[in-house]
This record gives sequence, structure tokens and C-alpha cells, in this order.
Amino acid sequence: MAELSAAWLTPENQRWAMVIQSSHQRAFGRGLLPGHITTDQSRTAAQSLFSCSDPVLAHNGNQDPTLIYANAAALLLWRRRWDAMVGMPSRLTAPEQERKERAQALGSAKKVDAFEGYRGIRMDREGRKFVIDNARIWTLWDEQGERCGQAASFAHWWWI
Repeated sequence: MAELSAAWLTPENQRWAMVIQSSHQRAFGRGLLPGHITTDQSRTAAQSLFSCSDPVLAHNGNQDPTLIYANAAALLLWRRRWDAMVGMPSRLTAPEQERKERAQALGSAKKVDAFEGYRGIRMDREGRKFVIDNARIWTLWDEQGERCGQAASFAHWWWI
């Protein structure tokens, strides 16, 4: 019988968890989470990232990026299950009238590979809006040193 595993613990998502965390270290010179995790601890890294209290999201580097990762805090805030959030266009995390500003912020962050202090409006699955404040946005770098997307995390948000 095949072992059942949580979506965030698949080998591919363990790899994304490592990419998100190592890219954050590269971008900001500090870990996203407390402690130092090595490549042989990828399952632990994936579980730690998924369960951390701050929302963490990541999208790929496509022209119209799709979400490749959302931790439990992000899933709860956006009121979506993993399989509904991961794979959707990341632009859909923001209200339509906020998407141009969001795209500009992501473009600016891409030029410098890391940005702190972003504030923007987002919306959950039901259309309820909230502000994210003092968010960090950073470039994701794969194992070959190529850009492969962007990630964001924030500790402060409120409903509007």
C-alpha cells in the first residue's frame, strides 16, 4: 500500500520549501525561520515552513505566474485548500482593481531580487479584503542558480 503524505511533504514540495528558505537567506542575509536547515533535512524544512505562523506564498516565473506554494497560515487567510490555492494564477490573490499595483511591486522586487516593506490589498476566496503590511518579497533561485519565481511573507495584516 502506498504511503499517503500531505501535499506540502511531497518530494517536489520539499524541494520548493528548501528553495524558498535558501532564497530568503540569500536575499536578506537571514533565515526565514529560526535555526539552520541543511539539505538532508528537507522534510523537516517543509514541515517547519508549512506550520510557521506567518503566511508564506510563492509563485513560478511564468509570464502569468501561478502559485507553487502556500503554507497553512496563507491557506487559512485566503480560505482555500492546498489543491485550490496551489496552481491558481497568483494575480487572483488580489482584487482586480489592485492587480496593476501588485504587478508593479512584484516587478520592482524582481529588479532588485528582494524588497521589504510592501503594503497591498488582497482578498480571500469569498472576496473579503485585507491589507498585508510590511511584506518581504524575494526572488527564488533554483539549485542551478537560475531564477525560478518569487516568494512573499508577512506577519502583519488586517481585514478592511
